[in-house]
Amino acid sequence: MSGKFIVIEGLEGAGKSSAIAIVKTCIEQAGHSLVCTREPGGTPMAEAIRECVKQDWQEKVTIEAELLLMYAARVQLLENVIKPALQQGQWVLGDRHDLSSQAYQGGGREIPDDMLASLRAISLKGFKPDLTLYLDVEPEVGLARARGRGELDRIEQSGLAFFTRTRDRYLQLAAKDSSIKVIDAMQDMPAVHGQILLELQDFLA
Repeated sequence: MSGKFIVIEGLEGAGKSSAIAIVKTCIEQAGHSLVCTREPGGTPMAEAIRECVKQDWQEKVTIEAELLLMYAARVQLLENVIKPALQQGQWVLGDRHDLSSQAYQGGGREIPDDMLASLRAISLKGFKPDLTLYLDVEPEVGLARARGRGELDRIEQSGLAFFTRTRDRYLQLAAKDSSIKVIDAMQDMPAVHGQILLELQDFLA
């Protein structure tokens, strides 16, 4: 595959949308054709799964059902959009990927690592991003920002302890993987964007 896959990760309220805009501009200015995706979502079936995951239900949504839905949406996106684009030499910019499941379902929901590893092996078959920019924000701050945008969805209502575990797992995973770059999203926006651009320039070089 001659294209590159870059992913933006972070808790709610970390500033992913503005980060994605900065990265998109930088990649296109470097002369690369770009496809933008989001997870869960990005194909008609995966978008339907996204709605299923995020909405409230009268029944209990089990953590196992949530996990399986995330990977079902992910493999649809990977096989129908991401891999074909990369094979054509296009770059792909993702709003979340597998690191989200490892952090949210593995850390936040406390699903065992061996279960996650089995699903990754089945659905991803070793595929991973070339670069991940993780926007690190304290959960209290991120949730306050998210509430300022409007009503929270089902996952966003999971509580502070859930998001604290999620953030801890993100940081643990980033410490073990040199392709994951931690961006301090507690800084003001110009400083955050400056740090993102530095990481991108290093990657592009």
